Amino acid sequence: MRHRPAPHPLLAPLLALCTLIGPCASVASAQTMTVQNISRMASDSRFKLQGLGLVMGLSGTGDSGKEMAMVRPLAAVLQKNGNPMPDLKELEKTKSVALVMVTCEIPAGGAKLNDSLDITVATLGTASSLEGGELFIAALTGPLPASPVYAMASGPIMMLDPAHPTTARVAAGAQIIKELQMPSPDTHFDLVLEPHYRGFAAAAQVATAINDNYFNTPAAAGMRIAKAADDRTIMVDIPEAEMGDKAAFIGEVMSTQVSEALLRLPPQVICNVRTGAITFTGDVRVSPVAVAMDGISIRKTEPRPVPTAADPLVTTTNWLGVTTESDEPGMTKLDDLLKAFDQLNIPTKDQISIIQQIHKQGCLHAKLIVE
Repeated sequence: MRHRPAPHPLLAPLLALCTLIGPCASVASAQTMTVQNISRMASDSRFKLQGLGLVMGLSGTGDSGKEMAMVRPLAAVLQKNGNPMPDLKELEKTKSVALVMVTCEIPAGGAKLNDSLDITVATLGTASSLEGGELFIAALTGPLPASPVYAMASGPIMMLDPAHPTTARVAAGAQIIKELQMPSPDTHFDLVLEPHYRGFAAAAQVATAINDNYFNTPAAAGMRIAKAADDRTIMVDIPEAEMGDKAAFIGEVMSTQVSEALLRLPPQVICNVRTGAITFTGDVRVSPVAVAMDGISIRKTEPRPVPTAADPLVTTTNWLGVTTESDEPGMTKLDDLLKAFDQLNIPTKDQISIIQQIHKQGCLHAKLIVE
């Protein structure tokens, strides 16, 4: 039997999740994070800029020249650049241009003048593909009517997914020309826990961590500066002694360390398909399960080949035993499973797929959130 790995980099695993080996060490394995990891300032809001644009240079995959929604702005561009079109019918055979919607997400905290941000473009007409095109200069405004122009967008198209050629991105394609700055706090500010970390116990613990951290500073004088207002909001007062350097004070608050175990959150796994991030809260366990994935080629040769130095007989094993420090017989910690994924060099998107399969089989003892 000769086993050869498939041509693509993923050696599809059959994961055998084994029972525990060794004593429990659940406290030692608790994650430590910062306030910034699990919350945001209430004033830090994300929103999108938007605008219409033209992607040019397409190889016959653009909009039909009979689509006036594309022809009119194209004629305006030509006229602005010294080539007026007295009759729009002259553009009927055009198939190299596509009308697109351009969007740009402003990160929490806003954007400074001349910042460069990624943009997404999506076709609005009959264009079949944006591959090989370039976005012509497009003005981006806020989402509300009569919003001013905040950024100018342009640049070469980068395909996101070959299966969806009508949506693409332009890396660092938007340049900010008008600042989008969030208001600076006056005498206090609110922290808002991310939805997956919400809970009265979690909010109270974050407030306690901030107070304990600040209590040990010379300027504290026994002050308690933070308190939980509800299951997501922590109100933080800026002491008089910190008014001269609010940025340093806020930075200290946001870098305060918080023990994930003390937040007393329920077990849940959060998979972000867009960013490829996998995070989890609580003590997530996995029951014994076997997961098979496509991508390995097994060939049987008769008679059995004789190995040589130039062509040795190779046997590849794609079973991985997972050792764990779980104190519950027959269970494996998710953290140990993720480490096994890394040993097998499994891409994050495939890790998410495997976790979803385990959840469907009822072997993931946690709430699964895919976003």
